[in-house]
Amino acid sequence: MNYQKLDAALATALNDVQDSEQASLALFIHTEPVLNSAAIAVLESLGISDVTSGKDIFTATLSPNAISQLSEQPWVKYLKRSQQLRLVNKIINTGKLGV
Repeated sequence: MNYQKLDAALATALNDVQDSEQASLALFIHTEPVLNSAAIAVLESLGISDVTSGKDIFTATLSPNAISQLSEQPWVKYLKRSQQLRLVNKIINTGKLGV
């Protein structure tokens, strides 16, 4: 595993996973902009669709073993954990505007 290519959130999440074979971590895969056929084949074998040369960010839900494999690829620049965003309900008190 090349930890230099992982963001802190992903590295931490990898330590908490019980089953290294189960696809449980959502992430963004940042690659070189021009991928050769071997790189495209690796991404497609991991279940990533719409892999084309010229596209350099992909999303996937992968197992720790697959993440380890990807981190060792020279054409992978960065792996970043994707986290579900949640809406924050906030009441803004604007008061009454007037003179």
